[in-house]
Amino acid sequence: MEEVMQFFNQHLLMIYLLLFTVILGFEVISKVPTVLHTPLMSGANAISGVVIIGAVLLIRQAQPDDYFTLSIGTLGIILGMINVVGGFVVTDRMLEMFKKKKSKSS
Repeated sequence: MEEVMQFFNQHLLMIYLLLFTVILGFEVISKVPTVLHTPLMSGANAISGVVIIGAVLLIRQAQPDDYFTLSIGTLGIILGMINVVGGFVVTDRMLEMFKKKKSKSS
């Protein structure tokens, strides 16, 4: 338990920053009209790509016995990839709506 308290005391600023960004992100996204969610998903793919690169760099610099850092990096890669793939699927569906439908000729 003392190690957990020591970790929180050493990383208190980062924990506050993480909580603030989660709350801020939720507030910003909840204020966006539903019509704009799909176009914004395309832009979010670039941000998720940066998260994936950061997670890969984190894993590369971690010590082999540092399981916390390795698990956080792995979680970052998994969640980032889910967001990227989901964003591309939604964007593809949105672009399909703008294609002209082929008419059946008799």
